[in-house]
Amino acid sequence: MADNLLLHEPALRLGSFAVVFACMALWEVLAPRRDQAIGRLRRWPANLGIVVLDTLLVRFAFPTAAVGVALVAEARGWGLLPALAAPPWLAVVAAVIALDLAIYLQHVLFHAVPVLWRLHRMHHADLELDVTSGLRFHPIEIILSMAIKLGVVAALGAPAVAVLIFEVLLNATSMFNHGNVRLPLALDRRLRWLVVTPDMHRVHHSILPRETNSNFGFNLAVWDRLFGTYRAQPQAGHAAMTIGIDQFRDPRELRLDRMLLQPFRDDDRSYPMSRREPAA
Repeated sequence: MADNLLLHEPALRLGSFAVVFACMALWEVLAPRRDQAIGRLRRWPANLGIVVLDTLLVRFAFPTAAVGVALVAEARGWGLLPALAAPPWLAVVAAVIALDLAIYLQHVLFHAVPVLWRLHRMHHADLELDVTSGLRFHPIEIILSMAIKLGVVAALGAPAVAVLIFEVLLNATSMFNHGNVRLPLALDRRLRWLVVTPDMHRVHHSILPRETNSNFGFNLAVWDRLFGTYRAQPQAGHAAMTIGIDQFRDPRELRLDRMLLQPFRDDDRSYPMSRREPAA
């Protein structure tokens, strides 16, 4: 089974990515949540270029990635879950939940530490929000994130199948919750008790720091409620809110070369935990 998992992992990842991306892109055309002043032709080439660059870099730096580490951990009995002798089904469920918590905490960390925020702010510098925004991360951030994930996988002794499930879910839900799509409000209110919806995550991409520092979750919505980082709605409303950060408002910053250089600009105006806002 382990060999089959590694053998089919690329196809599973690519297949799920293609299906979710196509569905979200079509949904954005049929039922957009916001009017967008900057169209896809201006934003998508660089956003998708980042996806290709990140994918190649991860494959080069971590040939077997997180699933490979999980297979090694399983073979050698590493980690907390094997030590607890958890039943296989429980180990899979617990590992997926624990990995999701780790991603939430990592996301908070990348907002709280200035040097990490310099990397992460490229994700927030998109001037519109849609399915491609959920894939737009600086290559250095991707490498650091993968290193953290490998450590968590080894420490947990997470089953390889759980790691694959989690990574497919994370990729799919990131595209979903960044989507410029309209959900019935009643359905959104119910869904966000379990999963992060587009309306819930859009608040996180507000230009207002108190909103940027909320709704950090990607998959499960419980972490923001549990740790007090949940914010229900943006102050200006979803249609009128401003997406992005102060520092990179020039549409030229949507070019791939400028995006890659954004972490190295000597300007801390975009650091959301160092700015005060006027009272509402």
